[in-house]
Amino acid sequence: MTRSILPFLVLALTAGCASQRLAGADLDRVRRPAFISRIEDGAGPKSLVFRKDSAYEAKLKKLEPVEADRRLTVKLQQAVTRFEISERLRVNTLTQLPQEQPWTRVVDPARVASVLESFLVEEVPANAPDYDLVGPLGADTIVEFVVQDYGMRSKGGRAGAYVRGYGRMFTLDGRAEVWRRPFEVDQVAAGAAHLDPFKVGKNPALFREAMTAMLDEVATVFVKDLTPRDRRGGAPLPDMPANAAPDTVPGAASQPPPEPPKPPEKELPAGELPDPDPE
Repeated sequence: MTRSILPFLVLALTAGCASQRLAGADLDRVRRPAFISRIEDGAGPKSLVFRKDSAYEAKLKKLEPVEADRRLTVKLQQAVTRFEISERLRVNTLTQLPQEQPWTRVVDPARVASVLESFLVEEVPANAPDYDLVGPLGADTIVEFVVQDYGMRSKGGRAGAYVRGYGRMFTLDGRAEVWRRPFEVDQVAAGAAHLDPFKVGKNPALFREAMTAMLDEVATVFVKDLTPRDRRGGAPLPDMPANAAPDTVPGAASQPPPEPPKPPEKELPAGELPDPDPE
């Protein structure tokens, strides 16, 4: 028995803090937007798994929870860079927007990155950029995506990835904000499949896959927000096609096989977590 995780992720994404809807009239006034995507200082990746959940104590044995979280954090850093996270959110949103103004007149992202000194670097600037630097490029509006917190957490022995932040649009002249969408996607709260932290320790790409799926859902919601149906002087926008959910999570687990004989305990290699349990 399987179930799609998509409705749970979207529910977690659209609930929560107050947002500001983008009015069609406000979008009609935009002539040349510039997109900026960044990650705040100290946003992550963070491991809040072993210190926050005592379910792993027996598995960790002599390894302190704080040290286990530190080791997992290193693995998360290896899985996906901050630059990749911010860029995926920007690119996936921008490429899905309709081919109509103002989205056909977006300032070249490479020029934006260049003036903000983030071109071809792995780490995006932690502090808010000087938005006035984008004005000479012809931009009149900024569309900004900010990741404030991301990593892994656990509750009751079930772990998952999470990401939190916001998107917003504001005018360069006066900084008037015309759209804001806070987001928080949390696999643990959504009841998604357990993301075994010990498996992530051996295969950090599992965390990358989880982050990719969550960021893609955030981008889908951003695209919907940025295509209001009440624009002047044009036919209503067609309904956005419903995306099929390619990912599924297992239902009730089958009866586990008998445990094999335990080998003699050995010391963990430096910087490593315990091996995951056998399938």
